[in-house]
Amino acid sequence: MAKKAKGGKKGEVLVIASKMKDAIRSQGCNVSSDVVDALSGKIHEMIKAAVGRCKDNGRKTVRGYDF
Repeated sequence: MAKKAKGGKKGEVLVIASKMKDAIRSQGCNVSSDVVDALSGKIHEMIKAAVGRCKDNGRKTVRGYDF
């Protein structure tokens, strides 16, 4: 699947589709065509929240515990 946008914008795909699909299939499930976009959307939400926490704490470096 190709990237939808550049520069970290909301619609950009942030997951490796083949790896994600393999992980789901390895657990005995099939993968719908909308899963990659849905997962990327969740990741965008998580990043936004982590950046917010980072900034709220007066930092410019996002750390693992911000997630």
